[in-house]
Amino acid sequence: MEALPNSPVISLPAMQKTQTTIRQEETAFVTLSIAEQLCGIPVLGVRDVLNEQQITRIPLAPPEIAGNLNLRGRIVTAIDVRRRLHLPPAPAGMRRMAVVAERGNELYALLVDQVHEVLNLSANDFESNPPNLLPNWAAHSAGIYRLKDRLMIVLDVAKLLSLSDQRH
Repeated sequence: MEALPNSPVISLPAMQKTQTTIRQEETAFVTLSIAEQLCGIPVLGVRDVLNEQQITRIPLAPPEIAGNLNLRGRIVTAIDVRRRLHLPPAPAGMRRMAVVAERGNELYALLVDQVHEVLNLSANDFESNPPNLLPNWAAHSAGIYRLKDRLMIVLDVAKLLSLSDQRH
């Protein structure tokens, strides 16, 4: 079909559909810090964000399992993301936060240093991990976003929660 002179090549409904598609290609991320590194987790994978909670240690649990906490009557396994990433422990007295995610009908609290804001980022700006990203980060990252003043690592929650690959 040929366009008539002075007629739009794309009709208005088609243009609106294209603009909607562009907006849908944005992903919202809960941003957080771990050892001063900015990270993001897709909002759709986050159930709750918690301030510091009382955690009960689990005897003989792997070191990255901080323990259990009670979330509205449900027992939630708390995972220390710093330990999971083989980073130094949090400074003494630091009040840490938790991002709660679900996997296989179980809730997990990812202990992080700080939770920030929600950012909407374009899928077009998403990049794969750079070759110089440290292996401990790359193993748990889905990719990165280069923001105007820093790098945001997109954490792969499934990889963070998969504890079986950490047995040595």
